[in-house]
Amino acid sequence: MLRATSIFKRACTQAAPRFMSSAASPKIVAPPMVYISGEEMTRYTMELIMDKWINPRIDTSAWEYYDLSCISRDQTKDKVLADAVEAGARIGAIFKEPTITPSAVQVKQLGLSKAWGSPNGAMRRGWNGITISRDTIHIKGIELGFKKPVLFERHAVGGEYGAGYKTVGKGRVTTIFYPEDGGPLVVVDDRKLSDDNNAVVTYHNPLDNVTDLAHHFFSRCLAEGVTPYVVTKKTVFKWQEGFWAAMKEVFDAEYKQKFVDAGLMGKCGGELVHLISDAATMQIIRWTDGGFGMAAHNYDGDMLTDEVAQVHRSPGFITSNLIGKRDDGVMIKEFEASHGTVADMWEAHKRGEETSMNPLGMVEALIGAMNHSAALQGGNEQVEEFTLKLRESMHKLMVAGQGTRDLCGPAGLTTEEFVQAVSDLLDGKVLEVDGVTEPVVDDELSEDQIAQLFKQFDKNEDGQINIKEFGRALRKLNVHPKEVEFCEV
Repeated sequence: MLRATSIFKRACTQAAPRFMSSAASPKIVAPPMVYISGEEMTRYTMELIMDKWINPRIDTSAWEYYDLSCISRDQTKDKVLADAVEAGARIGAIFKEPTITPSAVQVKQLGLSKAWGSPNGAMRRGWNGITISRDTIHIKGIELGFKKPVLFERHAVGGEYGAGYKTVGKGRVTTIFYPEDGGPLVVVDDRKLSDDNNAVVTYHNPLDNVTDLAHHFFSRCLAEGVTPYVVTKKTVFKWQEGFWAAMKEVFDAEYKQKFVDAGLMGKCGGELVHLISDAATMQIIRWTDGGFGMAAHNYDGDMLTDEVAQVHRSPGFITSNLIGKRDDGVMIKEFEASHGTVADMWEAHKRGEETSMNPLGMVEALIGAMNHSAALQGGNEQVEEFTLKLRESMHKLMVAGQGTRDLCGPAGLTTEEFVQAVSDLLDGKVLEVDGVTEPVVDDELSEDQIAQLFKQFDKNEDGQINIKEFGRALRKLNVHPKEVEFCEV
């Protein structure tokens, strides 16, 4: 006699959500968070996600919403940006959709009063930005580019992004530092300009927060089990020596032995390695096994993380998190995708064409913001369980060949189909892969669910399941006990 009772009970438990929906449960109450909406295809996709994934399951009444679309910024004379920055500093957890920095053409198309600048500078200043963390996203079962995680820290302040400049002719340029304490003036640079046309540029690199960046970087590398490197061009740009010196001082004093003990410094002779930015460019292409982290100045970090994104398939598989620090020591974290608004897909959508927008980068950002908001409140197990299930649902579909077309080719799902498919998994429905149903665990199985499942496999409706029908049921449920040989009775 076949001892099938326990196997069948387990199979019923795993598969029951495929046939019946469980009773509606109360929404999970999310802690305070700032939600910043943006533009175009990414905004449309996030509206679908909020409607299908978040709002039915999460009570977001404590979230504060700010619209940073160009039209909203224009209508409020950018007060909405100031309000969003204030809220972010107060709450400490922020999710941001991609936004537009309008061109002259877009200013005219949208009827704007001016070309509003990127909001990023205001955010980095308002949140005491330390670093922009950009890491590779990995999906078990899919090799995207790097096999193991790659972590990157881009200094969030200073450099060319805050530069002042003028175009001038022949003459002399003198850069003078005026000490705040009224001390002697310092001539930083003095040079003669002999060309008729010159671009004169002035910028600086603040170094006070490099210590905070170092702690953030090294602690993350240690936790992830990757080897850290610091990237500069200090051999030529002597002024970059201070960044390297601050990073090395923190590493040697507080992290060196921890990395050695973890076995992460074997290829580095036990010492923190400095990479010239040119070398880093080449190594990113070569080190496709991953398992490393890099920290760099603002501009170098911007360029090198774009290269990391290309090796790892696209910017859609890279995170982008601004890390700041409130005056009281609380960490401010803003999470966003590293890609833009996907304007070309938006134009196709407006023409009524099918689109296949992969929202993984944005959803990773949303998950990060929700988890950080929970951490700031001392933890919230329900929120963390939901975000884990959300990530697993997306990955499960992608691995099964039911992701968007950037991963799955022409047979991939449309934007709307993928959002609905994830929603179905969140509802407890069972994923079917090539006619095989993947098991889903549900510990609260009812007798009605068992009856529904039984009816599904009782093909001749005689109230009994013979061995052949039972074998068919197990194969359908993706349960294959190898020690049992099924036969007709």
